[in-house]
Amino acid sequence: MKQLKKENRLVEPKNAGAGYRYKLYTFDLKGRQIEDMWTDINMINSMAIERLGYPTQKPVALLERIIQASSNEGDVVLDPFCGCGTAIAAAEKLNRKWIGIDVTHLAIALIKKRMHDHYHDAKYEVIGEPKSVQDAGALFKQSPFQFEAWAVSLLKAQPFKSKGGGDKGVDGIIYFEDSKGSYQRIIIEVKGGSYHPKDVRSLKAVLERDKAAMGIIIALEPPTKGMLSDAAAMGKWKMPGVEMEFPVMQIVTIKELFEGKKPEIPQWHKTLKEANREIREREKTLKLL
Repeated sequence: MKQLKKENRLVEPKNAGAGYRYKLYTFDLKGRQIEDMWTDINMINSMAIERLGYPTQKPVALLERIIQASSNEGDVVLDPFCGCGTAIAAAEKLNRKWIGIDVTHLAIALIKKRMHDHYHDAKYEVIGEPKSVQDAGALFKQSPFQFEAWAVSLLKAQPFKSKGGGDKGVDGIIYFEDSKGSYQRIIIEVKGGSYHPKDVRSLKAVLERDKAAMGIIIALEPPTKGMLSDAAAMGKWKMPGVEMEFPVMQIVTIKELFEGKKPEIPQWHKTLKEANREIREREKTLKLL
C-alpha cells in the first residue's frame, strides 16, 4: 500500500469507513484487439476523388492502416501485384522503402503518373521498361496494347480505353487548362507499325468528333514527308485570350522521345485523373519543427 501510494496509484476515500480505490492509467491498458472487419473506410466509388479508373483500386486509407500496423519506418514494403500503385503511394507517404511488381505496362504507366502527381521528387527505377527503340519494337511485337500504354506514359498522359471496349481512335489523353479556366483535351494515338497520311487525317476527324484542341501521334517508325506536310497543313490552335498558339497535329517518334524531344503543348498541362499532391510523414514532422 505504501508503494502504491508512493506511485500515486491510490485514491483516498472521501467518507469514513470507505476503502481505497486503485488508480489505473490509460497506458496500463493493453487496448482492444483490432477486428478483421473494417467498416470505417469507404470503398472507391465513381465519385471518389482518388479514383484513377483502375478496376481493382483500393482506398489509400486502407493501405496506410495495413502498412502502419505491420511495419516500421525504413522497412521495405513489397507489393507483387501493385496495380495502380496504392500500396506504393502509401508506403512512400509513410517513409517506407518499397518494391512494386506488375505484369502490365498499363499498371506501370499509371503508377509512374501517380508517383509524379503525388511526389514530384520521388526517386525510383523502373525495371523491364524499353530502354531503346529496339526494346520498344520488341514490346510492340509482343503486345501492341502494352506498347500503347507504355508509349502514352512517356508523355505522362492517361491511358484510355472506352467502357465498351476498344479505343475509338484514342490511346491517351492529356487535359490542360487554358487562359480562361476551361479544360481542353489533347488526344494521343500510338502507332507501332506502318502508318500513312490517311492516319493523320483520321486523327484529325477524331479531334473534331471529340472537340479536342490538339492531337499527337507517337510513332515507332519515322513519318514520311507527306505525313509531316499533312500535319503541318492543319495549322495552329490558338489559346483563347493570349497570344499563344500550338500545332493542331504533331508527330513524335519513340526515338525522338528517348532523345529528349517533347511535343509543343502548354506547360501547365495535367492528366485527366491527376492524383492529389501528398505530403510525406517526415515532411510533416519537419514543418512542425
